[in-house]
Amino acid sequence: MHTDHLVHICQIIDITSQKEAETALIESEKKFRNITENMSDVVWQTDLNLVTTYISPSVERLLGESAEAQMMRKPEEKFPPQALAEVSAMLVLELEKEQDPLSDKNRSRIIEVEHYKADGTVIWLEMNISFVRDAAGKAVGFQGASRDITSRKLAEIALKENERRESVLLSHLPGLAYRCNYDDEWTMQVVSEGCLNLAGYPAESLLYNRDLSFNDLIAGEYRDVIRKEWERVLAVRQPFRYEYEIIAADGRRKWVLEMGQGIFSAKGNIEALEGIILDISASKHLENRLRYLSEHDHLTGLFNRDHLEAQIARDIQKGDGLKRALVSINLSTVQLLVANYGFHYTQDLIKKAAQVLSRFCTDRHQLFQTFENRFVFYLTNYQDRHELLLFSEAIAGRLETLLAAERISGGIGVLEIEQSDTEIDVDLLLRRLLIASERSLAVSTNDFEVCFYDEDLEAMVNREREIMQALAGIAAEESGDELFLQYQPIMSLQTSNVFSFEALARLRTKSLGLVSPAEFIPLAEVTKLIIPLGELVIVSAFHFLHTLKERGYDEIGVSINISAIQLLAPDFADRLFESMEMMQISPRNVSLEITESVFVSDYDDVNIMLETLRGAGVHIAIDDFGTGHSSLAREEELKVDFLKIDKYFIDKLQNKDLSTAITSDIISMSHKLGHKTIAEGVEYENQLHYLRAHGCDMVQGYLISKPLPEADVFEFLGARAMKDRRPNSDAGQI
Repeated sequence: MHTDHLVHICQIIDITSQKEAETALIESEKKFRNITENMSDVVWQTDLNLVTTYISPSVERLLGESAEAQMMRKPEEKFPPQALAEVSAMLVLELEKEQDPLSDKNRSRIIEVEHYKADGTVIWLEMNISFVRDAAGKAVGFQGASRDITSRKLAEIALKENERRESVLLSHLPGLAYRCNYDDEWTMQVVSEGCLNLAGYPAESLLYNRDLSFNDLIAGEYRDVIRKEWERVLAVRQPFRYEYEIIAADGRRKWVLEMGQGIFSAKGNIEALEGIILDISASKHLENRLRYLSEHDHLTGLFNRDHLEAQIARDIQKGDGLKRALVSINLSTVQLLVANYGFHYTQDLIKKAAQVLSRFCTDRHQLFQTFENRFVFYLTNYQDRHELLLFSEAIAGRLETLLAAERISGGIGVLEIEQSDTEIDVDLLLRRLLIASERSLAVSTNDFEVCFYDEDLEAMVNREREIMQALAGIAAEESGDELFLQYQPIMSLQTSNVFSFEALARLRTKSLGLVSPAEFIPLAEVTKLIIPLGELVIVSAFHFLHTLKERGYDEIGVSINISAIQLLAPDFADRLFESMEMMQISPRNVSLEITESVFVSDYDDVNIMLETLRGAGVHIAIDDFGTGHSSLAREEELKVDFLKIDKYFIDKLQNKDLSTAITSDIISMSHKLGHKTIAEGVEYENQLHYLRAHGCDMVQGYLISKPLPEADVFEFLGARAMKDRRPNSDAGQI
């Protein structure tokens, strides 16, 4: 029997090294995966069609989605069109290189492209790309690492944009932008193209002083001051700003404005200067033109008041002890020629006057035109008051010759400036000078009079100022001063009864006492305070009328003086009638007195106003008749009721030879024109007899009574009633 035997043959091979290699490989793979999963960069692989075959988990941190989701995306879902085209073109180029057997098989490429995140936003990636090869070395795909470079890329883009903007700005600047050394020649490191337009030299000619230095361009008189100004601002690290002139390539001088600053190192050393230089020639020309216009009169070309004020202010501060004075030539009377000869005629006359006066100009005698019709000489270093007088008289002689044919004169005022006072108000000086010239004008007839501003004139001016302040306080009802009325009776010569009382305004101030109407009324008119003050007078007079009525004197009226300013106010009549109605005043008891001067410039308007007032029952009287401006030919046209014969003609009745008196003619003429007459200023019996004999209607004056306070009026009326004991049948009848 054959028995089979099972034989086992075993081969034992030592695979320790292999196992160790496998273990090492596994460990290496774990480490690699651990690295790729935890690194910030994203590691990836694709085939040659850019289909992702692997991507590290770090992609979730980079793109905001898992590796699996990213691997499902197509290339066009990963890259913006332009970036995809750029990547594809680069890969195609690399595949073409693969045909070259000598190409480096280990080469890699770095590309910066935009990439979509999961939310659709775009970031910038830096991609380091190389080929994946098989065992034979054939390219079978791509691999690489991507990192986020968005912050850097945006910074680079912003920098490039800034550089682009700077380049555009520099190329379009109207001037020269620069960077230069802080040295004697201002050696240029950078010069913009604007150099050609500004200086006429190409930019490269100034770079590092190739053909000339910037210092050569600066006009010689400015070089030292520019250097000192740079030294000053650099010492305190302030910006530099200075206007100066340069000499262009064609030899022309140009005004430039340089604005710059120093560039300092960390140690505080000056590394360079940077700035811009602009052509300001046009604006400088305009500035100089505007300065000329602001300092000169456009008609004569003389320096104006502003320039005079500035010069006086500067000179006063010098304290050099020189005598200084102002001589004003007031030609305001030239305006009287406008109506007859026109505006241009008077302007030519002013220019001729300026030419005449200019002949007196020296280095010590400067001429200014301070107003349309006023000139001022500013004199320095003169000897004494006598020299000023001779100078003024010489001017007067020339101007009298010029203006003789025009039959007008002017005024010359002189003001000496105190040498010791360095705090003088220049405006006050010129106001005082104007006062002196106006005073001269007031006292001049056909010749120029010279009037010095002195203590007496100062006192007069101060007094006028106090009066104006008092009037303003009264008008505003804020003063302790008093404007009150006194009443002077007007007597009918037919009945010897009182027809009315003239309300006469009086002013009493705390500092000046009683002030004459001849003083305060012109000031009230000049300041236009006559309007509110006139209303106060009207109201007071109406109160007086009301009291007369209550006492039984309802046929006696009141006469109120009205200025032209009041009468021509648009609402004068309405306000007057409103007051009458409110205070229950009858218009027939009211007379308004106006002077002939009212008719000079507004004859028709005034007559229309008077007709309106008379139509309502108000009586109108022409005050001071015979001394004003109206012609007898126009008297018939005046819409008035009374002519008040001025005291001047009444005084003439005191002459022994009454055959020369024209008072009777005035009375007769007035009656023929339909006006009644009132004689003013009657003080003597013989005057009264004459007036009664020649048919004068009414009289007023101290012979009848002085102006009375309201309380004394009723005593006066009572006394007359007791004396006459005659019926008051026709009192108040016109």
